[in-house]
Amino acid sequence: MQAMRQKGYKGLPLTGLLARWYAKNTGTMIDQYQEAARDVAAKLPGGSRVLEVAPGPGYFAVELAKLGSYHVVGLDISRSFVRIAGEKAGKAGVEVEFRQGDAASMPFDPSSFDFIYCRAAFKNFTEPVTAIHEMYRVLKPGGKAVIFDLRKDASSDEIDAAVGEMGLGRIDSVLTRWIFKHSLLKRAYLPEDFRRMVSQTPFGTCEIKTVSIGLEVTLNK
Repeated sequence: MQAMRQKGYKGLPLTGLLARWYAKNTGTMIDQYQEAARDVAAKLPGGSRVLEVAPGPGYFAVELAKLGSYHVVGLDISRSFVRIAGEKAGKAGVEVEFRQGDAASMPFDPSSFDFIYCRAAFKNFTEPVTAIHEMYRVLKPGGKAVIFDLRKDASSDEIDAAVGEMGLGRIDSVLTRWIFKHSLLKRAYLPEDFRRMVSQTPFGTCEIKTVSIGLEVTLNK
């Protein structure tokens, strides 16, 4: 008998009220999502197929869809996020396909996408190497994937400064700092962790940049 697969995420499920709270807090950083979308759009030709893995409330995917004739798809394990993201796309008047699914078992054919983006979620995957394998599988030859996530060696002062820039209220700021320092940081990775994981996949190697409290990992097929 085939063993049951473990759940696809670490920590509490982001559903219901918790998903709404997360969407409200990250919505204060819309300028960061807009900047990221502009950076990606500047490098993508029109008509490109883009997959965002774990888009959460869908801010990046929606902002990217506003900028060009891209076919944007978001895959998230949380049905609440799929619903929230779909609502935001509708209000923005853009076409984005949000689907429920696991990053370690993507419901897409091989070579389906030109570009893959994963922001602030990779550390929560229970099967990170398998997720990277899946990114390779669904990327077209010549395609690129970018993972942007918290770095494990981010200092307490750096986290305080980053949270301070989010524009949150006092209570949400205190709670968010606590979550970063006592939960998310434990799941985060160092550059050498990413290099080790990527070396176990067909990508083989990756490029890594340090950006604020995060790492930007680029994978080329």
